[in-house]
Amino acid sequence: MIRLDRIGETVGPEVHAYDVRDVVLYHLGIGAGADDLRYVYEGAPGGLIVCPTYAVIPAFAPFTKVLAFLDVPLASVLHGEESIVLDGAIPPRGRLFTRSRVPAVYDKGKAALLIVETETADAAGTVLFRTRASLFCRGLGGFGGEPGPGGEVRAVPERRPPDFEVSRRTGENQAALYRLSGDTNPLHIDPAAAAAAGFPRPILHGLCTFGFAGRAVLTAACGNDPGRFKEFGCRFRAPVFPGETVLTSGWKMGGGLYHLRVSTERGDVLSNAYARVEGG
Repeated sequence: MIRLDRIGETVGPEVHAYDVRDVVLYHLGIGAGADDLRYVYEGAPGGLIVCPTYAVIPAFAPFTKVLAFLDVPLASVLHGEESIVLDGAIPPRGRLFTRSRVPAVYDKGKAALLIVETETADAAGTVLFRTRASLFCRGLGGFGGEPGPGGEVRAVPERRPPDFEVSRRTGENQAALYRLSGDTNPLHIDPAAAAAAGFPRPILHGLCTFGFAGRAVLTAACGNDPGRFKEFGCRFRAPVFPGETVLTSGWKMGGGLYHLRVSTERGDVLSNAYARVEGG
């Protein structure tokens, strides 16, 4: 049973110390390579940039700790939605301090829906970014709580072509690389664990797909300027298998807002996806 008496309490801060090596390893995990040196080489002209989706990495350990704080088994969790909001570019090295909390939990019958929020600041206390995740916790519903509000629907304009399309193939070792940034769930590397979960082979991390799509937005809508990247969010609809190609399509909706479609050869993998950029 979820510790409902702890809802709303803040956990942390948790410290995330990182350097250029960690950033480059994350970028390799989301498909960057030597064809774009600003993601993988600290000596590149203009210096190393940090893809804004790196925001999920400092939030990962606090995310698992807040689940333990609420007595929620990690094995029960399905990641439903993720969003990030940034106040500026993430530096390529430093110490970050993340606080996390669960502001609400909703009763979905067979599952509980947890909302997990984090806020990350630098050593001076300046908030750099915030994350929000919706988590379905199987077997933990039925406690008599509220079902929760309906989510916003962000449809893409089907009658006009996208304003950008970015297609990037994932490598056969993509999940093996991405797990080195901290998410070591065996579902993404061990064929036996994948089979036990009902998959024919290990699947890509949802947050790796999130990174592929976010990097597409950074490239196509922000001119590789992380300072213009303000917000990005989605629902996780279907898994990606390593070796598949991720196609990210974006439609301008006005005011810097883009509605996104993220798909592979088998269909949409992220839904209700959007990004907000400065000067877009």
